[in-house]
Amino acid sequence: MVTIDIDTLLAWGATYKKVNAGEIIFKEGTSCSFYYQLVSGSVKWVNIDDEGKEFIQTIIEPGECFGELPLFDDGPYAAAGIAEEDSIIIRLSKPTFLQLLKEHHDIHFAFSKLLAKRVRFKFLILKSIAYNAPEARIAALLNYLKKENKNFCPKCNQLKLTRQQIADMTGLRVETVIRAMRSMHDRGELVIEKGKVYC
Repeated sequence: MVTIDIDTLLAWGATYKKVNAGEIIFKEGTSCSFYYQLVSGSVKWVNIDDEGKEFIQTIIEPGECFGELPLFDDGPYAAAGIAEEDSIIIRLSKPTFLQLLKEHHDIHFAFSKLLAKRVRFKFLILKSIAYNAPEARIAALLNYLKKENKNFCPKCNQLKLTRQQIADMTGLRVETVIRAMRSMHDRGELVIEKGKVYC
């Protein structure tokens, strides 16, 4: 995870912004004007098809940046950023962000690693989708998130994602996710206790 120190961002002119649950921070296909970092709350990075079905690329947790691709390639946003709950973000204008990277090689290198990591995650998800077995898709996603300490409670290993979010991240129907996770529970691959999932 790349986190730019908030004091550094503020010193470079960043500003806080409060967003409400369901609020669109940026739309897929639009141009990029800011670097975004989540301070509190939760944001999903999502593609929405013509029928309104969502494919969640990732769920952003506090401290993480999001929507960074157009900062580097000048293309449009590849997905929308939508607040999952009331959230606070900090944002820095794109030109200022790029200048910050020029002056802080360590931050620039951290972003190179982050982009490589996110591309690797996409390869993993595409590979699991090619297998077509729901359990394989879910296991690949959960193993990656656990390895990255993302979307899990660090103290108890409880998964913080809903079944619907897992469905939206794997391209499965929520009913399929429920059945597959029950099967994984029965085989001892995960634990479901009072509706909560532990890995």
